Amino acid sequence: MKKRYQVLFALSLLSVITFLDRVAISVASPRIMTDLGLSKEQLGWILGIFALAYGGFEIPTGLMGDRLGAKKVLIRVVLWWSAFTVLTGFATGFGMLLITRFLFGMGEAGAYPNSSIVLAKWFPAIERARGQAWIWSASRVGGALTPFLVIPIQTHFGWRATFLFLGALGIIWVIFWKYWFREEPSEMKGISQSELTDILMRRNLPEGHQKFSWRIFRDTNLLLLMAMYFCYASGAFFFQGWLPTYLQKGRGLNDQDMSFITSFSFVLGAIGCLSGGYVCDFLVRKIGPRWGRALVALTGLGLSGIFMLISVFVADNAFATILLSAGLGLMDFTIPACWSTAMDIGGKNSGAITGAMNTAGLMGSTINTVGFGYLVTAFGNNYHAPVILLAILLIFGATLWLRIDSTKRIVF
Repeated sequence: MKKRYQVLFALSLLSVITFLDRVAISVASPRIMTDLGLSKEQLGWILGIFALAYGGFEIPTGLMGDRLGAKKVLIRVVLWWSAFTVLTGFATGFGMLLITRFLFGMGEAGAYPNSSIVLAKWFPAIERARGQAWIWSASRVGGALTPFLVIPIQTHFGWRATFLFLGALGIIWVIFWKYWFREEPSEMKGISQSELTDILMRRNLPEGHQKFSWRIFRDTNLLLLMAMYFCYASGAFFFQGWLPTYLQKGRGLNDQDMSFITSFSFVLGAIGCLSGGYVCDFLVRKIGPRWGRALVALTGLGLSGIFMLISVFVADNAFATILLSAGLGLMDFTIPACWSTAMDIGGKNSGAITGAMNTAGLMGSTINTVGFGYLVTAFGNNYHAPVILLAILLIFGATLWLRIDSTKRIVF
């Protein structure tokens, strides 16, 4: 196996762990609500505070990776969030859980921007979407595995034990990454000269770094990309945060059915990520990066919103959950196009630009994750109303791809 694919495998394992840690609290949330006496609104804050902290530290951690190297920053990131994953299991009430999940979000910030830095250095530009596809599909595998890990552990040992186990996984990954990975392909032991030449000749990175300037936020192309990702992440975090509760309290499903459907949704998400990456790279070769990336994202995000909207008005639970699952699959079909576009326009500042895009997404996810509980209450305990809003946001986000241009590199 080529060294760059080994690096991709390591990043994909990290992505699995990232989502195991992230989604675990939503799967365990019915038991946590009962044990700690949390209301719907309080659960919304617990789920949303993660995204608030995560978004607030994305750009700084991405910039840190651009300057110091992704290897060092990922070690810090994973150690930090693993520690607060463990501490989640020791929470005794709303306040402590809120603070712990905020600090957990700070720790996870920068994981995907720094993974993008690694991809930018280790992969030819034409393979970026596929690289992102494998990393993000792995995250969905993590989401799919979560119920099958969390529910048996919490059934036999309590929900707190879940977070102790998951925290240990991150620490094991850090030990491997520290002693195996090298920042530059030329420093990696065992890499062949032909692969090294292939990477360096085709990765399309400028020499040196431009000095970061906040004036980049005057760039219309970047603002459109951020607005689009605001819409995307608003929908994605519904599946990561509220889906188990929605299925149980809004659709009346039991633990077993909820676990299966949650996992099935993330499996379709993984398939969507992979297929989106390969289709995106194929279209880039055929029609160029501008529309090759835009057509994938426009189609996936638009159909996702339509499917989610239809699911609300379907009475049959089986059909409705199929539509919801397909919605996540189509939503995730767009991820490789989103992240490879951010890498294209960011160049050697991919950490900062992907961090900016993800910050906007996390703003959307925070607002909508926190707001979900309040909307349910405002509409008379109606769990369907927020899903309608999310579907409309996804459709709007799809239309923004008519103007987003991956060929316009940002000038700092």
